Amino acid sequence: MAAVLTKLSELPIGGRGIVREFPSQDPAFLRMREMGLLVGTTVTLVRTAPLGDPLEILLRGYHLSIRKVDAARVLVETLP
Repeated sequence: MAAVLTKLSELPIGGRGIVREFPSQDPAFLRMREMGLLVGTTVTLVRTAPLGDPLEILLRGYHLSIRKVDAARVLVETLP
């Protein structure tokens, strides 16, 4: 059975997922990879800014803020 993928930007607050796909050549994503956002990384959506952008995620023991438009291009496999 294939895993259902959802956009990181669509996770509910407190929702967790495993990164499965994201653009590989975009400069913003090259920087995110340098900060530890890699395929196979577990992420948790901690909170969103009052107007919905940016999003704060927890990964590898630290918090990272990313733009909602970038989070929409990251696909995650949701975890219970």
